[in-house]
Amino acid sequence: MTNCCAKLFSVLGFITLGLIDTVSAEPAAIDRSAILLMMQEQGLDVGDQLDLPGGVEAYAVRAGTQPFAVFLLPGNEYAIVGTLVDASGQDVSGPLLAEVAGEGIKAEVLGQLEAATWVRDGAADAPRIVYTFTDPNCPYCNRFWLAARPWIDAGKVQLRHVMVGVIRPNSAAKAAAILEDENPAAALTLNETRHGDGGIAPLDQISPDTLAAIEANAELMRELGFGGTPAIVYENPDGTLGRHSGMPQGDDLNLVLGAR
Repeated sequence: MTNCCAKLFSVLGFITLGLIDTVSAEPAAIDRSAILLMMQEQGLDVGDQLDLPGGVEAYAVRAGTQPFAVFLLPGNEYAIVGTLVDASGQDVSGPLLAEVAGEGIKAEVLGQLEAATWVRDGAADAPRIVYTFTDPNCPYCNRFWLAARPWIDAGKVQLRHVMVGVIRPNSAAKAAAILEDENPAAALTLNETRHGDGGIAPLDQISPDTLAAIEANAELMRELGFGGTPAIVYENPDGTLGRHSGMPQGDDLNLVLGAR
């Protein structure tokens, strides 16, 4: 399975349409472990129990990087996927779900990004690392590159550009020109400084390995829930994983890049 979101929706449909109907046992023989085991067999990651009020029994479950809460009904014969709210309409289960599943998701996402094909922009020993999915033809990626210069030049941030080709027919060929250059960082800088004049020249032919890497990056971008570039992943001040779609503005820029 390559698309976590598609898996999530297919499994959620499986659960909400009658998870227990697929268990060929009498109600007395069905217990909580059978339901959770079935979810695991569907490729889901069943995590810790959520400490919810009112005696509600629920568990943090993940489909890839997508967390959701599964509530077990009395008797453990049925499960509901959803959100628990209080009398004022406040989400009670969401914050607990984020707390329980957050660290696992953060480690998985950062591991996937580390293993992706990216170009370093900034000092190797910069204290802050920010990942951004970048299309060479994306004007908003270019604006983000320009806006980040004070942080990059001060040695405070290292941007890791996960190269994709999703905007124009020659985007992949331009991304390949950057990745296959003897100095990818210099090629990226060339593309961004000359962006208004068309940027880097696209390659006439992309090597199979480079094309596979660019396509894998685009698939990862979609799996992480992004629909376009720039798609930015960073660390919040509280240590949780942050995500931003598009060019960050104002306070969002400081949140993404940290203290200036």
